Amino acid sequence: MDNITSLIGGFGDVLSPMNLLIALLGVTVGTAVGVLPGIGPAMTVALLLPITYGMEPVQGLILFAGIFYGGMYGGSTTSILLNTPGESASVVTAIEGNKMAKAGRAAQALATSAIGSFIAGTIGTLGIVFLMPQVAKFAISLGAPEYLAIILLTFTGVTAVLGASRVRGLASLLVGLTIGVVGIDFVTGQQRLTGGLPQLADGIDVVVVAVGIFAVGEALWVAAHLRRKAGEVIPVGRPWMGRSDWSRSWRPWLRGTLLGFPFGAMPAGGAEIPTLLSYTAEKKLSKHPEEFGKGAIEGVAGPEAANNASAAGTLVPMLALGLPTNATAAIMLAALQGWGIEPGPLLLTKEPAMVWALIASLFVGNTMLLLLNLPLAPAWAKLLQIPRPYLYAGILFFASMGAYAVNSQPFDLWLLLALGLLGFAMRRFGLPVLPLIVGVILGPLVERKGRQSLQLTGGDISGLVGGPVAWVCYVLIVVALAWPVVGLVRSRRLTTSEA
Repeated sequence: MDNITSLIGGFGDVLSPMNLLIALLGVTVGTAVGVLPGIGPAMTVALLLPITYGMEPVQGLILFAGIFYGGMYGGSTTSILLNTPGESASVVTAIEGNKMAKAGRAAQALATSAIGSFIAGTIGTLGIVFLMPQVAKFAISLGAPEYLAIILLTFTGVTAVLGASRVRGLASLLVGLTIGVVGIDFVTGQQRLTGGLPQLADGIDVVVVAVGIFAVGEALWVAAHLRRKAGEVIPVGRPWMGRSDWSRSWRPWLRGTLLGFPFGAMPAGGAEIPTLLSYTAEKKLSKHPEEFGKGAIEGVAGPEAANNASAAGTLVPMLALGLPTNATAAIMLAALQGWGIEPGPLLLTKEPAMVWALIASLFVGNTMLLLLNLPLAPAWAKLLQIPRPYLYAGILFFASMGAYAVNSQPFDLWLLLALGLLGFAMRRFGLPVLPLIVGVILGPLVERKGRQSLQLTGGDISGLVGGPVAWVCYVLIVVALAWPVVGLVRSRRLTTSEA
């Protein structure tokens, strides 16, 4: 009941004219950037990060949450109408969604996507309400060794799950950790990796890193690969669903939600795995398996629900533990630190009004998104006709302005360019971006927790291993790293026995 009472208080904060306007702005901008190929919520949040430092933390988080959910909604529009997913999580939606659109059923595909996203987002937000306080209470009982082990498990997750290979994921993480330790050592006071430049003595601001890697890097990459003109968009009327569409969609919506939420809360679980699992499950459970590959509505309903449920799940570890599980959550975490708020187990105790207002805004934003997406789908489709040169020139302009606004130093613009080229090179060679951002944000924290753990035992290595939680984390790390080796040995034995 305490959770419900706190949530009602959060609604009282959100349902003010200014906060409602900010929520509407967030979901509108989020949907718009979700529709545009190559511009996801992570890039948009990174671009707007400098602007929100002049806002109240509650209002900034409401804006970011609206962009986050809106980007998930908008990505399906691009996938269905253009067969070009705006986000990696929307790839599975394109498989059946674009086939439906080509068969003249774009309206039904967009409708089941929007309604499924609303249902999954609402159920997922209810999961936050009841799970996050319990996770926070558990986290308060953890010491430095346990927290260190959890962060190392997060590092293992983002390197082992994402990208084309574990080696590339590890390389990206190491680059992020290197950037994170630039500046003055907080214990010895010595400068590290500054190259003698006084501008780097305070470290590299997370805002500049996020804008450079996401906005500039992504803009350069997409501008180099997409056509200069807009793609051919399939015409669409106002989304609607018939009785048969409803009967074939509601079960996939619920199954997708149950798959997506837990994956979102896992380190590097992301939305890619549950959307693929949802598509596979619907293909096996469907009464019309022959339609898959030709435009089955279940193949749109389930993955889109899983996508949005996972988005809600990512906020549980971000708020309760201070651990981001996707790129957008990582940048939102950086925003909290920019406001001087330390995310983690004590956040709910120190800033309860802000946390519950954010959760209440998710319910409000989700409702706004449904009301926006159903009648305005044809209008969103017109955004796809913006010429690419204008689009990415604008992104680079706002990225430069945002980075300069952080410290008002021309040096930051050169740093932005260097990080943008690094982001471009990472995409060129298949290095995932999320491990780098996680390394930059959690690098100083893992260093602090590691030192605290060793201080407890006077420098003895046993201080790194605490209670049962730490042991479980280290076992999971070993399993995650050893599993591919076991699979490789098995495959070689099978090959040898067959020969």
